[in-house]
Order: sequence, then C-alpha cells, then structure tokens
Amino acid sequence: MASRTLGFMSAASPAPNGKRVLLAKPRGYCAGVDRAVVTVEKALEKYGAPIYVRKEIVHNKHVVETLRKRGVIFVDETSEVPEGALVVFSAHGVSPAVHAEAAARNLRTIDATCPLVTKVHKEVNRFARDDYDILLIGHEGHEEVEGTAGEAPDRVQLVDTPEDVDKVTVRDPSKVVWLSQTTLSVDETMERVRQLKERFPELADPPSDDICYATSNRQSAVKAMAAECDLVLVVGSRNSSNSKRLVEVALQAGAKDAHLIDYAREVDEEWLQDVETIGVTSGASVPDVLVLELLDHLAERGWKDVQEVTTANEKISFALPRELREEKARSGVR
Repeated sequence: MASRTLGFMSAASPAPNGKRVLLAKPRGYCAGVDRAVVTVEKALEKYGAPIYVRKEIVHNKHVVETLRKRGVIFVDETSEVPEGALVVFSAHGVSPAVHAEAAARNLRTIDATCPLVTKVHKEVNRFARDDYDILLIGHEGHEEVEGTAGEAPDRVQLVDTPEDVDKVTVRDPSKVVWLSQTTLSVDETMERVRQLKERFPELADPPSDDICYATSNRQSAVKAMAAECDLVLVVGSRNSSNSKRLVEVALQAGAKDAHLIDYAREVDEEWLQDVETIGVTSGASVPDVLVLELLDHLAERGWKDVQEVTTANEKISFALPRELREEKARSGVR
C-alpha cells in the first residue's frame, strides 16, 4: 500500500484504547478501472492534450478532477467533441448508436469499456439474435445500463425496482433471460431474480455471472467485518453504483452505521462519538491514496491500530485498448 507501513495487528489483539480500524481487502481499483484510467493517461502521453472523454472515465470525483487538470475534457455527448478530434469512451461502455455517431463525425475513438461490461454487451447480442426477451436488472439512468440496453433496445426491458417486475411483458415465457449491470448488490440482484422467476418460471440465467468479480469481492469483504463495526466508512463518489452498494451491504450485514465519503475531510465528527471499531473500504473506482488519507485522519483522532480483513486476493489484469498496445509494442515496452 503506497510507501507507508501500517500498524497492522492480529485480529486477536485488542487495541490498547479500544479503538481500532478494520481495513477491508480487497478494496479500491479493479482491473477494469485501472485499465480505463491508464488508457486516458497513455492517450495523453501519445496524443497530447486536450483529449476528450465521453462521460466520466470512471465514477470518482478525485480521478476525474486529476485528469481534468492534465488536459482531459469531459463531455456528456459525442456531439460536443470537435469533428476529427480524439474521444475516449468510458469504462461503463456505450451503445452502437454512440459508435455510429462518432464515426459519422469523423472522430478518432479509443474504447476503454471494461471487458466485463463488453461481455454483457455480447450476451445481449447473442440472446437478441436468438429472439429472446432480455430482462436487464440495473439502475435506471446509469451509463452502463444505457450502453448495454442500446445493443438491442427492442429486446431489452430494464428491471430496477420490485414494481418493475410486475410491469414486464414478454412474447414467449419460454424464451426469456435475465442479465445484469456489473456493479449491483449481489443479494439485491438475486432477490430481483427470485421475483422474476415467480412470474416466469422458465427464465434463463446468464451464461456466467454478470456482476463483476471486483464488486462481489468488495461486498464479501465488507460482510466479513460489518458485524464488528460501530461505523463503516466507504470511500467513493455518490454516482458510483458499486460504492453506494457497499454502504447498503455494510448496514445489512450488521454495521451500526455507515457512510459514503469522497475525502477524509468529509467525516463528520459526530459519527465518531462512542465508536470503537471503524470499518474502512473503498469502491472499485477509488485510488488507494484516498484510503490512506482517511487512515491518517482517523489515526489523528485515536484510531491508530489497523487490522486488515482479507477475503480474497485479486490478480486479474486487462490489456490496454489496441491503439495503445500497438504503441507499446513499437516502442519495445513489454
């Protein structure tokens, strides 16, 4: 973790003053986020500023502001990018219509879509070709959902709330499949699937899990420590679906209190009243420097003893987009 050594204690060692921090592992950057951020950094190095990014490259305020200072211009729509300029598509993915608009405007594009999101896009195409009705479990308005549904808008119905389950209509109950946004609560998603299967007993499952490994792992780590925590602090931005889910999971798993913060300075001193054990984790789009700053903030207030709670070790990495891999190969970088 950066260059700092934390004062880890064994789980059996009580903190002398009763105050301790349980630090979740895994936490922070997943492979898809790391790939997306590095993609923008490498594009800046190769092409120079400014470069354009459609939407936020990942849902984290600190990352976006840092890249903006380096010359990245974030836009909501491809139409805002000057003709012929370079635009990077975010980790959340885009629909075929966005790709077509970019081509029509002669934009140079680099697609930083997370490969696990691309997998869900391919599943939509496969089931649409086989004439299935596709029930996409996800949050209305989320960029990933918009991109995924855009692969086959005439076949995809969004299921967000329990009420949405009752509104679903299908042509053939024997040809229905559910897919999901990659950053959802595992438990909430399976509850929605249960409700859908009550209506459609022949509902088919995805070929493999759509909720990404990182989302599942971070939720499992929070579940492992939540019951011991008087307070759980989740570092992450409010538009980050997986970060918000971590707060919900912490409370459902027994934490007495839980809050989402972007920065250590957002910690309300009232949250710390009569608190001994604080759980700390971060969403999949959060650089670990923000967690280190939070640990320093807590240490200054007496929470100096940190115990890492490890439930998985992640070793997954994804190759950069083709345009940047070719540049690395030509320069002899491996």
